[in-house]
Amino acid sequence: MPDAAGTDSGVTNWVRVAATNELPPGTMFGLEVDGQPICLANAEGEVYALADECTHEEFPLHDGELDGTELECALHGACFDITTGRATRLPAVKPVRTFRVKIEGDDIFVAL
Repeated sequence: MPDAAGTDSGVTNWVRVAATNELPPGTMFGLEVDGQPICLANAEGEVYALADECTHEEFPLHDGELDGTELECALHGACFDITTGRATRLPAVKPVRTFRVKIEGDDIFVAL
């Protein structure tokens, strides 16, 4: 989060990952940044980033379904809240890692 001076103290590695027009509301896609698979998702105009791997079994989350802020894994139906990474439906019980996102102009950045 920006501090009182408006700077991002503690996070120095912001990486541009996409343009906003590549991720319309209700969509998501997977990409790799510095060897880290990431799922970008746009829920109702808010962009979120999370590790692109289901914590129940290795499977890319971007292949699943997005319903509001809930992402359902296509393999076994586990669900995650993309705002927190929390597992919301079995068989997943572990949360998925989330990443901070910022938008500058038409660019989407993720903090690694």
